[in-house]
Amino acid sequence: MSKTFRAWNPHQDYLFPPSLSDFVPEDHVCHFILTLVNEELDVEERGYPPHSPKMMTALLLYGYMKGVYSSRKLAQACRERTDFMYVSGMCRPDHRPVASFRKRHMVALEGIFKQVVQLCAEAGLVEMKHVAIDGTKIKANASSSKNMSYSDLKKTEERLVSEWFELAEAADREEDAKYGEDKRGDEFPRAAEALERVRKAKKALEERDKKSREKRKKAEKEEGKPKSKTKERTEPPENKQYNFTDPDSGLMRSRQGFIQGYNSQIAVDSESQIIVACSVSQAKNDLEELIPVVEEIKDNVSRFPEEVSADSGYCSTENLTKLKEKGVRGYIPKTDKIADVGIIREMSQRLKKGGRRSRYRIRKYTVEPVFGIIKSARSYSGFLMRGIASVKTEWALVCSAHNLWKLAKARS
Repeated sequence: MSKTFRAWNPHQDYLFPPSLSDFVPEDHVCHFILTLVNEELDVEERGYPPHSPKMMTALLLYGYMKGVYSSRKLAQACRERTDFMYVSGMCRPDHRPVASFRKRHMVALEGIFKQVVQLCAEAGLVEMKHVAIDGTKIKANASSSKNMSYSDLKKTEERLVSEWFELAEAADREEDAKYGEDKRGDEFPRAAEALERVRKAKKALEERDKKSREKRKKAEKEEGKPKSKTKERTEPPENKQYNFTDPDSGLMRSRQGFIQGYNSQIAVDSESQIIVACSVSQAKNDLEELIPVVEEIKDNVSRFPEEVSADSGYCSTENLTKLKEKGVRGYIPKTDKIADVGIIREMSQRLKKGGRRSRYRIRKYTVEPVFGIIKSARSYSGFLMRGIASVKTEWALVCSAHNLWKLAKARS
């Protein structure tokens, strides 16, 4: 007896044109995104582009929720996937408008994160009893092979100047003999361009280092920071690196070794793993990231958390003192290099007294799983955009996508 199969005819015509909603289940998350963007998020429409800003915003948010980040893959999904077709309303934007929209509206897109956090708070997902803070190094859209030290930049500048003059003189002699003496001898745009790039990089490193020194002196004078033990200098250290692909990125130590990247921070509410603050910096370590993140929590949720936990990389007398001044109870262990005196000793005793029940243990199952979800479950391996301003927007969208999953689940 032959087995009977269901009919299959991919060329079957419909009597009436189908609605895209017929192809998307009623409980699909794309319905949530469309309602959110159309009714709850404040999406400004300045300089109205060819495609609706609301559609483009919905497309970006939904794409980040589904682990689709690049403008080309988003454009491809709008042509091949029914859920993306439904979100875009069959607009099918090319990858260039998607990339241009994301770049042109960085400030507005970064601001969406705060709106999403506030919606999560209204939904009762943010308790602010305990917030765990941590950072991770995320790869920049740049190669470490494009780095050049300050010492190498100076040597290259000298070599290029020498070569450029030698080439110009040789050209002068050759052209004088061939055409006469009316040539200028500046027919070497590549050498001149390379010299200009090296000088620009050298100047950028010098200005960055100058700002860093001025910031340190100001902190020593106004905030009572201990005087730097580093020898006074007038130019960057010889080994200071500059990357020609993404100058804002830096060579940073991660669990996978050294990467060319950025230091990305999140603060996560322990109740439902909602990210209540996020930031990106160029700092090699986390020491100066704690207080700015805590202050951003206050800006996003209008109050400080009752407790904050973070690993030993955030521990310093200054950080613990500022937490105490803000009325925040901290749980941050010290490193062996820090003297066990004053407020540091007070913290050590608090952690020791808690033992296995210490509130510090909450950090492990609050913030670390969120990084795992972002990097593994949503396949986020590195920034696509370049420059500190752009990657801040990109990280805000990644964190917004995480919160939107939590919010969608709470509302279902």
